[in-house]
Amino acid sequence: MAHERRSKPAGRSPATEIARRLAKAMPEPRCELDHEGPWQLLVATILSAQSTDARVNRVTPALFAAYATPAALADAPRERVEALIHSTGFFRNKAKSIQGASRILVERHGGKVPRDFEALLELPGVARKTANLVMGIAFGVPSGIVVDTHAGRVARRLGLTAAEDPGEVERDLRAAFPRARWVELGTRLVLHGRYVCLARMPRCRHCPLAEACPCAEGEPAGTWSERAGFERRLVESRGEMDEPAE
Repeated sequence: MAHERRSKPAGRSPATEIARRLAKAMPEPRCELDHEGPWQLLVATILSAQSTDARVNRVTPALFAAYATPAALADAPRERVEALIHSTGFFRNKAKSIQGASRILVERHGGKVPRDFEALLELPGVARKTANLVMGIAFGVPSGIVVDTHAGRVARRLGLTAAEDPGEVERDLRAAFPRARWVELGTRLVLHGRYVCLARMPRCRHCPLAEACPCAEGEPAGTWSERAGFERRLVESRGEMDEPAE
C-alpha cells in the first residue's frame, strides 16, 4: 500500500517537485554510454538496443580502435564488424545499421553527424529515442525526451503518464516539464529507473521521490535530501555500492 505523502511542499506541482528532487540527486546527470563525440554516441546508442550500456561499453573500445571514423566503419568487412559487436545481440542487424548509418554520414553529411532531428531519423537503426539522445547529449538540443524502458516505468509509477507506448509517454512528459529541462530530465529518469526505481524490487525506502510517488511502498528512510545523497552516490558508482545500513 502506498504510504502517506508527508512532506510535499505546498504550492508546488508534482512535476516541479519531482524535477527538483531528481536534480538534487543527480546535479550533473551523464549518459552512461561511453563515447567521444556525436558519431561514437550514435553508434553506441544503436548497439544498445536490446542490450545494456555496460555491455556496449565493453564492445565499443575495440570497435572504435579498429574503425575510428564513419568512413572506416562504412567500408569495413561486414563479418569483422559482426564479430566485434556479437555480444550485444542482434549483431547482424546492428552491423548493417551502424555501417549503413556511417555510409550515409559520409555520402550526405561530410562524415559528420547532422545536428538535425529529421536527418537523424533517416539513418538506419535510428528512431525517436536515439535521435533525441544524440540531439540532447551530443548537441545540447532539447528535441524531445529520451524514453526507454526505465524512463517509461518511472513516469508511470509517478503518475506522469498512463501510457505504455514510448511516444505517448514522451508526449505526456513534454507537456509536464519545460523544454529547457528535457535533456537532463530524460537522463535523470533513465538513471533513476536503472538504479532506484527498479522493475521488480524498487528501492522505495531509499528513494528521494517517495513522498511524491503514488506507488511508493513503506515508510521512507530519513529525509528526502539524505535519500537524494544516496542516489547520487549510487549513480556515480554505477550501482557498485550497498544500500545504507538500517
